[in-house]
Amino acid sequence: MTIQQIADKVRSGGRVDAEQALRLYREAPTPLLGQLADQIRARKHPEGIVTYIIDRNVNYTNVCVARCAFCAFYRPVGSSEGYVLGFDELFRKIDETIAVGGVQLLLQGGHNPDLPIEWYEDLFKAIKARYPEFRLHALSPPEVIHLSRLSQQPVSAVLDRLIAAGMDSVPGGGAEILVDRVRKLLHCYGKASADEWLDVMRQAHRKGLRTTATMMYGTVETEEERIEHLMRLRSLQDETGGFTAFIAWSYQPEHTELAGQEATGVDYLRTLALSRIVLDNFPSLQASWVTQGGKVGQLSLAYGANDMGSVMIEENVVRAAGASYCMDEVEIVRNIEDAGFIAKRRNMHYEVLGDPIFREREVPRMLELAKARDEGDDSVPAELLNYPARSRAGKALRVVQS
Repeated sequence: MTIQQIADKVRSGGRVDAEQALRLYREAPTPLLGQLADQIRARKHPEGIVTYIIDRNVNYTNVCVARCAFCAFYRPVGSSEGYVLGFDELFRKIDETIAVGGVQLLLQGGHNPDLPIEWYEDLFKAIKARYPEFRLHALSPPEVIHLSRLSQQPVSAVLDRLIAAGMDSVPGGGAEILVDRVRKLLHCYGKASADEWLDVMRQAHRKGLRTTATMMYGTVETEEERIEHLMRLRSLQDETGGFTAFIAWSYQPEHTELAGQEATGVDYLRTLALSRIVLDNFPSLQASWVTQGGKVGQLSLAYGANDMGSVMIEENVVRAAGASYCMDEVEIVRNIEDAGFIAKRRNMHYEVLGDPIFREREVPRMLELAKARDEGDDSVPAELLNYPARSRAGKALRVVQS
């Protein structure tokens, strides 16, 4: 098929296969890719609304045994720069989030061997007891697998325990590229193979949880492997229908072991548009302004995105790799409306909650994203004494505390 024939197929609602998707990515002019993606977006969301969510992206620990080559955030066990947030610290973050209209905590962190599953259960229960309507969008598939290995229980049982404790949905982190050749080169195969990542999501969907899906591109993968990633997501969505949205972002190389160069903004827009074309069964695509900046984030709305993602309030992982973009609700809404759309707040299920909060009441402006902790804060939560440690450093720390 020619590029024009493939484009006509997409316009008529047809589904592209892997070969056709690859040809579009390699050969179609960027404006054509944008037009095709925008037409699909308009078919799925004809009302002209672009949504966003007010939540907080909290990384509860940076201690991690996975040691992914692309990560600048993690610290090894025993590092003087390692931290675990205390329950009271997290409560304060939730209070601050609710004060600006937030409805959810996006909770992800390192694979810390000294945090057993009981720590997560007690944290989730404490949050739900204190904030019963507040949502926990928590723990990516590799974190669930990590807890499965620590507790020596199957993933299904771990999910059941976390759901009972208060987990509401699962974020799509840790997918990177769902091809094992790539995962082995990135040193993330050990934390989750492609099949293992997909299986966590499959089981979560079967238990009634909604989840998101992601793709971090621009490391060592080929174009064919990017397409394979998208095809595997599409296949699982055909099976379960449990994904609410897809988010793609470019690898951020600064301060990482892998190093290298970041993909261009044009490559991001082409990747986003192709994702909208291939993932024809995903209702929503988010714009990754946190890695691309506000202007490319705004332009994403012409390349298939119908959502501007999260106000975030706090971010640590991407910032550790050199990206430090910030947009509060006022700025997100301005970008949406200047692009010709109607801005609406949503929840994780993409249900519209209402108009912008700052138009209903005064909300303090946020000119930079908060951090997990203030500089120099090396405090250790007292509640860690309630849980046994596995590492030598963790055991020594418990002795010092006690």
